[in-house]
Amino acid sequence: MCGIVGYVGPKPCVEIIVGGLRKLEYRGYDSAGVAAIGPDGLKVVRAKGKLQNLVDRLATQPLAGTTGIGHTRWATHGRPSDENAHPHAYRGVAVVHNGIIENHLQLRAELTRAGHAFSSETDTEIVAHLVADAFTAGAPDLLAAVRAALGRVRGSYAIAVVAESRPHEVVAAKNASPLVIGYGVGENFLASDVPAILEHTREVVYLEEGELAVLTPGEVRLFTLAGAPVERAPRRIEWSAVAAEKDGHKHFMHKEIHEQPRAVSDTLRGRISLEQGDVLLDGVQLDGAYARDLDRITIVACGTSWHAGLAGRLMIESLARIPVEVELASEFRNRDPLVGPRVMTLAISQSGETADTLAAVKVARARGSRAFAICNVVGAAIPRECDGGTLFTRAGPEIGVASTKAFTTQLAALFLLAVKLGRLRETLSAEQARRQLEALRHVPKLMEQVVQAESALLPIARTCATARDVLFLGRGAQYPVALEGALKLKEISYIHAEGYAAGEMKHGPIALVDEQLPVVVLATREPAYEKTLGNMEEVRARGGQVIAVVSEGDLHAASLAQLSLTVPETTPLLAPLLTIIPLQFLAYHVADLKGTDVDQPRNLAKSVTVE
Repeated sequence: MCGIVGYVGPKPCVEIIVGGLRKLEYRGYDSAGVAAIGPDGLKVVRAKGKLQNLVDRLATQPLAGTTGIGHTRWATHGRPSDENAHPHAYRGVAVVHNGIIENHLQLRAELTRAGHAFSSETDTEIVAHLVADAFTAGAPDLLAAVRAALGRVRGSYAIAVVAESRPHEVVAAKNASPLVIGYGVGENFLASDVPAILEHTREVVYLEEGELAVLTPGEVRLFTLAGAPVERAPRRIEWSAVAAEKDGHKHFMHKEIHEQPRAVSDTLRGRISLEQGDVLLDGVQLDGAYARDLDRITIVACGTSWHAGLAGRLMIESLARIPVEVELASEFRNRDPLVGPRVMTLAISQSGETADTLAAVKVARARGSRAFAICNVVGAAIPRECDGGTLFTRAGPEIGVASTKAFTTQLAALFLLAVKLGRLRETLSAEQARRQLEALRHVPKLMEQVVQAESALLPIARTCATARDVLFLGRGAQYPVALEGALKLKEISYIHAEGYAAGEMKHGPIALVDEQLPVVVLATREPAYEKTLGNMEEVRARGGQVIAVVSEGDLHAASLAQLSLTVPETTPLLAPLLTIIPLQFLAYHVADLKGTDVDQPRNLAKSVTVE
């Protein structure tokens, strides 16, 4: 959720750290800070608000040094303030931390009784005090001091620690919160996400649960929390540095909407065999005996990924003829779910670090269910937890907080999985699968047509920008699109929006319809098409402003709307990959017209890695 950057080497560290923090602004934050060890020892500068506030403060309070750590904070304990911003320092030790120390109140009370004085309301400051205490108790080096401190805490963390007594060393540790180590030549880096260090190195190692790393200019050493050495070769990141930049677009979100045809093509590449009428799922361990023996599939996800799961349920049930439940991971993990060896658990997460989804996977596995994942980030926690393997979406870095290409690539991956399960369960013949895959193979070209029609959204955006509320309606495969369209609008424009199954309109939402209410209806040609037209007539009869997304050439549906947009025709199960794009553009242009922070909407973060 928050951003961590660290550096040790021969160069001035502050510019490198602040540059990395800029690359992590998409994760959401309310304050920022840097600690550096230089000629005058350990110094810390922090500032509430945007990163520019920290930059301005550094101009008047410059930091020198070639070893340092930095952080962008999103408040969990303690209000946003200079005092609560990271890094936190105590007796020559500075710490940055993502996650939550669950027993911080108990530890704070113990340390206070021992004479410690605290300067913040945060749980993180506890760690700085514990590390300093470990040095006082005789810890021989920073690694030993950090290990001793972590032995007393309970909770989730990604931390980086520096000490004035070890001026050319950074120690990092991970438990249930992401952390990546970057390997340089005579210098080394760490960060909570790859874009922060990509301009400096592409050779990285993702820390595993319960691991620590010691970084010096000349080497990186990995250890378990128990102190045992770990050997793991770095892997190469193939993303270019430009892939994490705006590339001429006004916002990352705008760029990422435009990237979707390419991203979906990358998801499909090498996985479709039209000759065999089959799917090649690299990294996923599925066989016919297992697939035929399943009683059902349980999808666990949050937010946008949950909406993708709802669409995926229709794909899997239609093509593989197996019941599918779609669970909010936060609800699934906090009850006693009925899963076991004959239930496949499928986790969907863009980052692979979503705390609730990761916990849901662990719950399912503890009850004997095999777990699989659909994820974008290689080496993330959820793929590592899933014993059945992961279908990676290959979408590249998604910087905007409001997910766009994550959703469409997850839909494409779910369709591939549905076809594969259909073939394994023998509910699809090779010829039937071939027809489905041929339709899927053409989707990126159709998506490109929709992207190129962006300008048609501007009049609709101007209509919605002045609205207080917006209603989104869809049926069948378009119901999850209605939910996702509403989520996108409220996430970045702060307009209240709700998505409903169109058939539920007369069970309550119709009471909201008046002359001021825009109603966005997904009215493409699908099995319940005529019933959706009836919903449009009901809205019109009550004076509502009908905005419709219709199939190309459908003059009748368009005639029932004040404003309409067209998308090319494809099969109903694949239509969400097309119909979501106008709704993403609608949310984007409404937010841009209103002047909100499109890429970093208030109170939100890219990866929700705390509960």
